[in-house]
Amino acid sequence: MPKALAILGMAIAVLLLVMFGLDALLGIPFGQSAGLVTDVGFLICALILAYMSWNSLRELL
Repeated sequence: MPKALAILGMAIAVLLLVMFGLDALLGIPFGQSAGLVTDVGFLICALILAYMSWNSLRELL
């Protein structure tokens, strides 16, 4: 079960990176309504989540 949660965390991090990366670059899907500062903040949080999930999965294997 912990391995599945680590993989799920990485999948969510990738989803967040794609969503907010596209919004920061192209204005899709949120149309720049959130602002660039919010997009960058979410991108940083997604990178932290990806690192923490990857590190946890590495310890479990």
